This record gives sequence, C-alpha cells and structure tokens, in this order.
Amino acid sequence: MKNLHNILTEITQLTSHIETNYPELYRSLNENPMTIPVSQHPHVDKVAMQDYLEGLKQLLEHYVKEENIRIRKS
Repeated sequence: MKNLHNILTEITQLTSHIETNYPELYRSLNENPMTIPVSQHPHVDKVAMQDYLEGLKQLLEHYVKEENIRIRKS
C-alpha cells in the first residue's frame, strides 16, 4: 500500500491534470460531497486520502466517458 506522501502527491498531480485538461470538471470539484467533512474536526488519515484519490479517479473516468458519448452524438 502507498504511504500518505505518495497518495497526496498523486492527488495533487491528478487535480492539476483535471484543472489543466478539464477546467469545467475542475470547477465542480469544490461541490463534490466527498470533500465536505461531516464533523467539525475530521480525522484525515491514509485510508481517507486513498478513498478520496479513488473518488477523483472515478469522477474523471465517468466524466471522460460521458463527454465521449456526448461528442459522438453531436
């Protein structure tokens, strides 16, 4: 399993990739419920960050698939 530093680096790289290549998706990242803590002082650990990374990957994958479908229909 990756260490926390590697996970954070991957999150940063993926977020930067989304910001550069999919700015319309990047704008909606702040609205993602995964980024909103449910407690006042949330505990953020390696598991939580790995889950967030996987969520970002899935979000991007879904967005790219939907965009490809939309482009093909146009």
